[in-house]
Amino acid sequence: MTNYLALLSLLCFPLFAAADALIPQRADPWVLKVDNNYYFTASVPEFNRIELRRAESVAGLAEADVKTIWQQHEQGDMSANIWAPEIHRIDGAWYIYFAAGRADAPFNIRTYVLENKSEDPLTGEWKELGQLQTAWDTFNLDATHFRHKGTNYLVWAQHHPKYDYNSALFIAELLSPTKVGPQIKISEPEFEWETKGYSVNEGASALIRNGRIFLSFSASATDENYAIGLLWADADADLLDAGNWQKSEEPVFYTNPERKRYGPGHSSFTVDEKGRDLLIYHARNYREIKGNSLHDPNRNTRVRLLRWSDDGFPDFAQQEPDLKLE
Repeated sequence: MTNYLALLSLLCFPLFAAADALIPQRADPWVLKVDNNYYFTASVPEFNRIELRRAESVAGLAEADVKTIWQQHEQGDMSANIWAPEIHRIDGAWYIYFAAGRADAPFNIRTYVLENKSEDPLTGEWKELGQLQTAWDTFNLDATHFRHKGTNYLVWAQHHPKYDYNSALFIAELLSPTKVGPQIKISEPEFEWETKGYSVNEGASALIRNGRIFLSFSASATDENYAIGLLWADADADLLDAGNWQKSEEPVFYTNPERKRYGPGHSSFTVDEKGRDLLIYHARNYREIKGNSLHDPNRNTRVRLLRWSDDGFPDFAQQEPDLKLE
């Protein structure tokens, strides 16, 4: 049923890519730079597979060869709603964290892990390691990794069984690819801008700059209400102490009709060939959506230059246009 709905959405919604989109119809974009290569993966509109591409520049990702490195199962775990894959290089191996449901329960979403020990993730073998083990067997997704002071951390979104909201953000030490230490809640949907349509915190991405750990995250439904917020902690603080994390009370990046940018969110960070910080994110270039926004395929991958304020905080430059790459 999920595949049928995804295919139907492709027929009902023509491709409306903004002129400055990097890659059309790719939501939840993730870009990882390793050595001189950029690796890209994202949700595909059919929600049925994981793709990977590589280029020597961010702009080159648009025309890079696309390889399907994994496809959903026919039934059981990982057989529906393949969402938001991220590729990470951890302790000499490649890992992809992604969310998936079941054909008989599409929104029974959990996080799963793939591993590739080859030097080249486009040619090596991807092995299924199974489900990420967290404190509760509840809806969870959008796991992201960062390393700081010799420790591997994982941040992800999960439904807390004691609360009514859809998902909060948790952090823990990553003990193995599928196991985490005690998980600490560092953000939950509490402000109006985080609770439009759905009460959601998800899609975190880490950026370490200027003596701080910054975490962007997304909130609300995946229509025009989707927006990006910001968490931060001192780089010398105990990152597993929730009291050391602070949160923006307002979104730092959100819908801007003048720029034909609707529902920006689920971002990642990288640096370009000049060493400049970039924000990679998705957005639509129109507001009106027929039916469920998840079935509208035109969330396009876009790129913008991340600026910095005098006090060392990222400036998402709400009124500025996206970066046109050549």
